[in-house]
Amino acid sequence: MKKKLFIAALLALPIAVSAQYRSQVWCPDNGNGTYTNPVINADYSDPDACAVGEDYYLTASSFNCIPGLPVLHSKDMVNWKIIGHAVKELEPKDVFSKPQHGNGIWAPSIRYHNGEFYIYWGDPDYGVFMVKTKDPAGEWSKPLCVIPGKGIIDTTPLWDEDGRCYLVNAYANSRSRFASIIVVREMSADGTKAIGNPVIIYDGNGKESRTCEGPKIYKRDGWYWVMFPAGGVPTGFQVAMRSKNIYGPYESKVVLAQGKTNINGPHQGAWIHTKFGEDWFLHFQDKEAYGRVVHLQPVEWKDNWPVMGIDKDGDYCGDPVTTFRKPKTAGKVAIENPAESDEFNEPKLGLQWQWHANYDQTYGMPTAFGTMRIYTHKLSDNAQSLWKVPNLLLQKTPADKFTATAKLRFTSKDENQSGGIIMQGLDYSALVVKRVGGEFQLQQLICKNADKGKAQQTEVLATLKPTEVDKIDYQPGTHIDIYMRMMVNNSQCQFAYSLDGKKFTKVGKVFKMREGKWIGAKIGFAAFEPAGKTNRGWIDADWFRVTK
Repeated sequence: MKKKLFIAALLALPIAVSAQYRSQVWCPDNGNGTYTNPVINADYSDPDACAVGEDYYLTASSFNCIPGLPVLHSKDMVNWKIIGHAVKELEPKDVFSKPQHGNGIWAPSIRYHNGEFYIYWGDPDYGVFMVKTKDPAGEWSKPLCVIPGKGIIDTTPLWDEDGRCYLVNAYANSRSRFASIIVVREMSADGTKAIGNPVIIYDGNGKESRTCEGPKIYKRDGWYWVMFPAGGVPTGFQVAMRSKNIYGPYESKVVLAQGKTNINGPHQGAWIHTKFGEDWFLHFQDKEAYGRVVHLQPVEWKDNWPVMGIDKDGDYCGDPVTTFRKPKTAGKVAIENPAESDEFNEPKLGLQWQWHANYDQTYGMPTAFGTMRIYTHKLSDNAQSLWKVPNLLLQKTPADKFTATAKLRFTSKDENQSGGIIMQGLDYSALVVKRVGGEFQLQQLICKNADKGKAQQTEVLATLKPTEVDKIDYQPGTHIDIYMRMMVNNSQCQFAYSLDGKKFTKVGKVFKMREGKWIGAKIGFAAFEPAGKTNRGWIDADWFRVTK
């Protein structure tokens, strides 16, 4: 049946590609001219965006996950679609061929200049990088290191009216051993190298604005503006500062804070001035295990200060909105959300998926028969957990409450090969089938403090008969067809399984989700086996569906 459906899907491919994906678990567009925050209820940490005519483009931190630098498009800043990624692999390749949790791409900025899109980011270990393109949904240039060095993060360029280019950035205390300052330096006109030394334009040390970071620089009516968060990720606020001279001195105000709302932070983001004369601010909120989700705030200018959210007491500092009217647009915008479910019917990986290291063909690949194949990764001899496994195929959690179900066939070529679904973070839990003798064990794996090298614990939940055993092969495969499910609510994850896709049985312990290294918990597939010379096993994932 799946093959017939796959052929039908190929015939209908032009229609399928252009269709809007609508989430069953979180849609911010209320359908009545208003929206409800967050506009993206998934971990798009450190979001930045730019406006090009009536179109909006957003990117976010991707750290070690590949493909990196997701690029999203919207017509109203409420309905977003993933259209591509700007980075295919990270340098140095020998480093990022293995999971580098929390390293890699930090806090990017996206800008449009002279007909091209630019994305800059700081890699805290290697320097400032840049990619560019004329088509944000197409191919981007190979990453170029424009400023080598450790500790430089949160970079944003500004091309001034006279053609000169400047870069603002912060510093990572973990690498530079100082922080809470914001600097600006001049770049070459093409933005490919620094031609000036950094100048400190803000110092938050010893002040309420300690841990100032994530600066974004703009120019409006002759004023230079630097907007940044301070006071800590889950507890901080937004600061705006202005000057007539790019090197300052600057005066500043707090323009957005949590107030009496439940929107903590609110942390770094992007000021957008639209073609329709409106101003908006996209920022993130840290939701612990669910990651850093994206909110949209209205902006009103008062005495030449950008007041964000709703300022009820007239102190220039607004409170975040939960529900508000949508931004003005030229026409009606279709409801659309970032992709979550995947039928694996296309000969390429869905844009919501990422590997945990630079891609290698031995991780897996799409098939011509409507499945995604993930090969078992050969663990090192002393591996105690899945923390260092690069071929985890994962996506972001899409809402506070959801159910994710996968239909898969696991093929083992030898004993002790395992495959299934996983909730990955600093702590993780997986539901897998493991070949033991001529049968399969259904197991729950739980690892607490995986990032600290702790070993995982295994609980055998059931013994299952194979669906099929090859009769002809060099190393015959033993197969099992199974449906696996995770049910998530309030940061709790409960697994279930089924052999017919109709009756599901809850199994294992309820698992308390935990965030990853600078990212939210992620969901998807894991396939692994002990080190050795035996042929790899594999998962053929038929589909992955996210529902209520």
